[in-house]
Amino acid sequence: MNNSEIISNVFRFIILVLLQVLILNNINFLGYINPYLYILFIIVFPLNGNKSLLIILSFLLGLSIDLFGNSGGIHAAACLVIAYLRPLFLKFSFGVSYEYNMVKVNKAPLTERITYITLMVLLHHLILFSLEIFSFSHILLLLKSTLFSSIFSIVLVFCTLLLFSRKS
Repeated sequence: MNNSEIISNVFRFIILVLLQVLILNNINFLGYINPYLYILFIIVFPLNGNKSLLIILSFLLGLSIDLFGNSGGIHAAACLVIAYLRPLFLKFSFGVSYEYNMVKVNKAPLTERITYITLMVLLHHLILFSLEIFSFSHILLLLKSTLFSSIFSIVLVFCTLLLFSRKS
């Protein structure tokens, strides 16, 4: 990564944490729908970036959200899992073009982007709500929270990507 990518990633990290903590954590539709935009950092991290650095930054990202939200490490755990499994999701979503480092998430075909972002968000939310609820007796609440928060987060991620891809 060059200096401009490092600066843009630091800026993106700080802005997403502040946006999540100050605005999005205060949104709670119908008691169980909460958008999580901060995982956009993991989704759009440069594909040629250091994978160990991504895992460390993902842990710090989740830990930051946990510290501000007093949530006991559930965001850090969910972020670590999706950062670790990100190469698998990239390979599944983009196929051969990922293996040859020819993928740009913003410029990829829509179906591949939808697949990649949906997998990342669904897994993150499933882990997050599983750790938060942590009870088989509330499995319907877990599935409902995961599904509806994922839909809301996916729409928010796509809107954010669309907003910033038009700008550049």
